Amino acid sequence: MAEAIEEEIDNTAEKILKEIQATAPKRTGKYAKGFKIKKDNSKGKTSRIIYNRAKPGLVHLLELGHAKRGRKGRVAGRPHLRPAYDKYAARMERNIENIIKKGGK
Repeated sequence: MAEAIEEEIDNTAEKILKEIQATAPKRTGKYAKGFKIKKDNSKGKTSRIIYNRAKPGLVHLLELGHAKRGRKGRVAGRPHLRPAYDKYAARMERNIENIIKKGGK
């Protein structure tokens, strides 16, 4: 059963990653290509962390917006992480519940 759940988590992480890369703001494409998945199976928990390896400091600025230089207004945020997560996380929870109900299949 644990293998089926871990496979579901991996599949969902891949879907979220592809969605993020497709909807990320693009100027040169380096930002979108910089997203990676890190597996974390510590302390009896299985999780996947999606992070930007190329430009880690830019993620929250683009997602949430930021002040302009010289404090003359704000740059609007361009959400691309949260919508992708929200789209697939609920499905993953339902799929894991079904895996548990079916006894790991």
